[in-house]
Amino acid sequence: MATEIEPQHIEQQPDEEVATEPTRGERIKSAVAEQRGHASARMKDWLAGGDLDHVDIIQLATEKKQRKHGERVAQQERRAAEARGRFHVAKAQSEDGENSKGHGNIAHLAGQTAQEEAKLENLRATPVLPPTDREINAARTGKKAGRAAILAGGGFGGLSVLGTAIEQAATGQPMLLAVVTVGAGYGWYLISRPFVARGVQAGEVPFAPTPASLPATFQAEPAGGAPIVGSHVVMNVEQLAEGAKPYPLRNARTPDQLAECVLLAARAENVPIVEVSDVQRQPWGWQCVVRVSEGTPEAIIAKSGDLETRFDLPANGVKPQPIKARRACAILRLVEGNPFATAPGLPYRAPKSMSINDRFRIGTSVGGDPLDVSLAGVMGLWVAASGGGKTGILQGLAEATTACYDNITIDCDPHGDGLEDLGDCVRITARSNEQIEAVLLFFLVMSKARARLRQKLGMGKKWKASATHPAFTIFFDEFPKGTDLAKKLAFELLLVGRKELIMLEIASQGGTKLYLGENIAQMIALKAVGPCKVGDTRAVLGDDAVKEGYLPHKLSPATATDSKDAGHIFVQGVPGMADEPIEYAIHETPSAVLRQLAQERLEAGLLEPDQDSLDAMKNVDLPEYVEPEYDKDDNIKKQAPVELLTWEQLLRLCDAQPAERGPLEDGAARQAVEDSVDVMVKADVDRMKTETLLTALQEHDPGTYGEMTVDEFKALMVKAQAGSPITLGPIGEEKNPRGFKRDRLRHLL
Repeated sequence: MATEIEPQHIEQQPDEEVATEPTRGERIKSAVAEQRGHASARMKDWLAGGDLDHVDIIQLATEKKQRKHGERVAQQERRAAEARGRFHVAKAQSEDGENSKGHGNIAHLAGQTAQEEAKLENLRATPVLPPTDREINAARTGKKAGRAAILAGGGFGGLSVLGTAIEQAATGQPMLLAVVTVGAGYGWYLISRPFVARGVQAGEVPFAPTPASLPATFQAEPAGGAPIVGSHVVMNVEQLAEGAKPYPLRNARTPDQLAECVLLAARAENVPIVEVSDVQRQPWGWQCVVRVSEGTPEAIIAKSGDLETRFDLPANGVKPQPIKARRACAILRLVEGNPFATAPGLPYRAPKSMSINDRFRIGTSVGGDPLDVSLAGVMGLWVAASGGGKTGILQGLAEATTACYDNITIDCDPHGDGLEDLGDCVRITARSNEQIEAVLLFFLVMSKARARLRQKLGMGKKWKASATHPAFTIFFDEFPKGTDLAKKLAFELLLVGRKELIMLEIASQGGTKLYLGENIAQMIALKAVGPCKVGDTRAVLGDDAVKEGYLPHKLSPATATDSKDAGHIFVQGVPGMADEPIEYAIHETPSAVLRQLAQERLEAGLLEPDQDSLDAMKNVDLPEYVEPEYDKDDNIKKQAPVELLTWEQLLRLCDAQPAERGPLEDGAARQAVEDSVDVMVKADVDRMKTETLLTALQEHDPGTYGEMTVDEFKALMVKAQAGSPITLGPIGEEKNPRGFKRDRLRHLL
């Protein structure tokens, strides 16, 4: 019997997938999808500007800035030309008698013309800085916007062309359709190729170097955009990468990069700077605060020349300013452009529009702050080598003092031309030794007279300037060229003139004893030093001035063809300002403008000294060294080296125009002057004591003068504008009696 085999249960396995080749249609569809992805990625990258090289974008932004700068220069040239035209028209009309507004309008137009021309020169001198990050981004955004516009316009235009081609193919012109189709196919091939996104390669510098086509300057965000302020520490020395090397400052475009650049340069030169903070971008370069770990910021000053090499800056391009409130810190300015290019010009000051007590701007600091001074009660010393700009500095000061309604300006210069451009509105100009000595003696005696007069006038401990009791500002340029007597008189005036508002401003090519005759530099309140020798820096600003950051000896005086640092100063003792070692530039005004202002101020009328001070001078003893010397028999052995003159005599000696006065009218006063001249002529003398003159008059006309007392006679002579009795010099046994001189009385007639 056959054995029956039971069927076994076999578990059903799922059907295995059988690999099949894609059809031709599927391959085409897949390829088109891949190409579309490449085209989309490439188009997105093109619209985003990914194909644009960073240097090319910088170049585009730079060209845009240069075009804008050129447009601003052209616009300012038009404004300057219009101002010159208005000035010349007004001048021509004035010469023809057609301009009723007169010299005041011409001076105003001259001032406007000078301002517009100064703006033009400043604009031309302002370098076009490389673009900032914001401007670079704006250039990139503009490029992307332009591409988007092209794409949009091209898309609609392509549809129009395609439609036209199809229409023409249908009407028997299939060639155009073929050309469009072939072109579209080639374009699709170009944009559908495999695309690899761009990225920063390993080891690439974190910022782009400045292209060779651009000026070697800075590219960071300008001050005012988003400056870092306060005490924000940007970087300290511990954050420097190991093995990092110094690099030129032109490669720094961000605050972090600037801080790194400073720290690397300092480390290379063994300067103990350990921290950089408060980084600010300026139009002329960079400014930051640095802190040293040991010593003082003097180490930065000592190594500034080597740091300039590390930064690849011009000479004197590293300007450290120690901060007194933070002994370990200094403001570090890294300068490549002109820090003073954008400083404002001279404001127009009308005649008698300000007081000698007012503060007025004469310059601008390297940081952009104004230099405002007031000369009321301030003695000053202004030192700069030949070519250092002393004349421009003094004219900048005198431009303000001659605009005051309560000040009289005096100009002394034994060698040069002093305040020549302002000469018309300067009351006295003294050039010869005789004139300068007479001027200084006159005001020394006046200062002593005012000291005794203040209480009577209710002024208290200091003279109060006014239009009726004006101050005096005396400018003494080329002081070393003065005589020994002039220097001695000036020294005494420095000691006693301050409270009496008789101020002396001395200018010299040096500040040492060799130039000044005495070690007086540091005793003067206001001291300013321009381009000079290092010995002058220490003599004027203090023995430790260089260590503290006062560096006028690093400034360069002008040459025949280059103004360099002329008119740049470091200053101490400015009223209301802390003494900080910071460089200032004095605003220079064109000579033509100064001459116009001087003429305008002359026409407005010059001030005269107050009669109270002139009268009080008659009761002041002269310094012994200006008195004549006598032997034991009272015979004169040595004449007085200088004579104390009256104001009118001083004006005549210095060829200054006496104050206008009306004719002496007929009456008792005029008769007294005529009779006094007559009796002196008859006696054959050129002077008489007051008492002797009255006695002679009583004999000459007893009816008129017989009962007249000395005081009554003096009052009559004052009424005749002859003033009070003056010192006459030796007469008989009397060394220096008082009375009247014949020529002075004759002048009144």
